[in-house]
Amino acid sequence: MSFLVDQNLSPMVADAFVSVGHDVVHTDALGLARADDAVILQRAETEYRVVVSADTDFGDLLVLHGSRKPSIILIRRPVERRADQVVALLLANLPAVKEDLGSGAIVVLDGDRVRSRSPPIT
Repeated sequence: MSFLVDQNLSPMVADAFVSVGHDVVHTDALGLARADDAVILQRAETEYRVVVSADTDFGDLLVLHGSRKPSIILIRRPVERRADQVVALLLANLPAVKEDLGSGAIVVLDGDRVRSRSPPIT
């Protein structure tokens, strides 16, 4: 599974995720640091990547367009966490949501709480 980390999370999140063997790229590395969310979603869909973000707009865009892909992992309260804590949160919960992400989902990671919804959400 491949991931695209949005600009509202540190590039260190992408680097740390790569260091444990995942295929991850940060929007900065793609020249998308200031890109519109729709452009980032399109890039993630084209490259079969799961978007990892703290921006709720990505889920809203999927719902608005009735899309199932790309999958989104929404990190809640990222300002309260360092990059290594965000990565630990991702790694701890990835096995439980991997199947959902593969078929199209919006996954919300909020501390010890995990929610997964499959679009289209009405």
